[in-house]
Amino acid sequence: MAEEEYGSFVDWNQMGDLAKSSGPTKVDCKDLKEFKKMARLGYWAKNHKLRAQVYEQLIKTIPCRTVTPDAEVYRDIMGNAGTKKPSSNIPLPEFVDGNALPLYCLKAEAVTSAHQIINCVAGQFPDISHCPSLPAITSMLLHFSKDEAQCFELVSRILACNEPGKRLLDQTFLAFESSCMTFGDLAIKYCPASHKLIVATAQDALEVYTDWQRWVLFDLPFSHMVRVLDVYLVEGYKVLFRMAIALLKFYRKHKAEAQGGEGSQPQDSGKVRSDIQAFIKGIASTVTPEKLLEKAFSIRMLSRKEITLLQLTNEKSLQQKGITVKQKRRNVQLALNPDTFSSEIVSAKEMRDIWSWIPERFALCQPQLLFTTSNHGCSLNRFYQHCEGYEPTLLLIRTTDGDVCGAFLSTDWQERKRGGNKLSFFGTGECFVFRMKPEMEHFEWVVIRHPELASSSNTQSQEEPASSEDQNSEYNGLQQPEKPAGDLSPFLSARHFNLTSKNTSMFMAGNFDSIIVGGGDGNALYIDSELNHGRAGRCATFDNPPLCAESFQVALLETWGFQDAMAS
Repeated sequence: MAEEEYGSFVDWNQMGDLAKSSGPTKVDCKDLKEFKKMARLGYWAKNHKLRAQVYEQLIKTIPCRTVTPDAEVYRDIMGNAGTKKPSSNIPLPEFVDGNALPLYCLKAEAVTSAHQIINCVAGQFPDISHCPSLPAITSMLLHFSKDEAQCFELVSRILACNEPGKRLLDQTFLAFESSCMTFGDLAIKYCPASHKLIVATAQDALEVYTDWQRWVLFDLPFSHMVRVLDVYLVEGYKVLFRMAIALLKFYRKHKAEAQGGEGSQPQDSGKVRSDIQAFIKGIASTVTPEKLLEKAFSIRMLSRKEITLLQLTNEKSLQQKGITVKQKRRNVQLALNPDTFSSEIVSAKEMRDIWSWIPERFALCQPQLLFTTSNHGCSLNRFYQHCEGYEPTLLLIRTTDGDVCGAFLSTDWQERKRGGNKLSFFGTGECFVFRMKPEMEHFEWVVIRHPELASSSNTQSQEEPASSEDQNSEYNGLQQPEKPAGDLSPFLSARHFNLTSKNTSMFMAGNFDSIIVGGGDGNALYIDSELNHGRAGRCATFDNPPLCAESFQVALLETWGFQDAMAS
């Protein structure tokens, strides 16, 4: 067989059509954009030897640490012993988190080789503390390696990548856990219908999302996984997020067809995880590799920068909670206990629905009642006293007509004081408004739904004082106070965007006689100083319809904080 040089570890009887090489025999391309296009189109997908040569070329161009172990290091360490221990006697390092090696059409004896390679990697990279994806990557690269030493070198270069802002594999528990939270954030934004399904069926959405890398690297059939690897080695880590989102979309479609329009029943998160895993393992019957890639790359506006900002934000949140190393199966959960939760406005089920909209890093927290008009009275001053010092907060309102609406507010109400006596908008683009009754719906920052309204920038925010006429009417000219960049969340804060209109970044405002949520051509919510009367309307920041009657009376108002569930 022509592929013997690069296929000594492969069980060709399992390869099917991929065992027959055809198509181009070499790649003459130096332009990165053209290379990316070729990878997506599968230029080398039908020629095993060419694919092996391309992989070697791509990995050897990765910028690495000055001292990166190569094939000769492996040969020096392992020697040329002809007898190898069975793989069962060569356990994988603890940092793979119990993940077994996926076979991916390898010969049985190749498992022994992969175990030896991974253990040698562990000895050369003592700084790796958590890398559950390493068995899958090693298995795939062994497919396209001449010998164990070459595979070891390829894996080592991926791990030793030191290009600024680029990552190929998570190597710490902090990085891995934050990636799971980041995937949850991306699922909310880019596949809301699929996320709604997970929230409706699983007790803990974040627990389901901890499998996102496994879906792509372990559960996909070889024919699909190898096409993912084609583009991953060219475009990097973001490809894994794209593929996982595409898989989640296909899973939702599969469930919708199977249920025939019937509602989903809540079940144990483990059963949902198993169901997704089974679907992905059998995906070849309904989704071709080309269709998977097409779906993944049809997701518009998902960029490496957005993923990086989310990762940094989620890592910071975990570090603040002291979660930097693997803890013995103490799962991070959507921590709402229906037995202890008590609200006069929403049920535990409705609070779970609201929880599914908030950034994933706050799923680490439990709702903590800060203020309620039924206990603390109808006073804006007392509202501020009880809510200051908490960030973020959740505002819930029930009107005398029975409507329920509210807002997720990213920033401490104490920030209002920076504007002095003038009403000033503050907050970040993580704010959103919602209504629960008569029907459930939430409205994010308009820039999330319409990215064309902004371009990535580090421009200086402009200040414009509010006139007295504006303050007495729709508050459209409210001042946005200057705020040091370090005080802002790096994700979706207004100063990260070159906004076409300041009206699209008016998140929250307050003074001694009112609080406001949303601005620009109206306010989403306006509540007076007695927390008694309010107005609801459309606003440019959230591009929302009125959340309830345009003029309403408050029957009850609650504010909830987010209490660290891991502190106890």
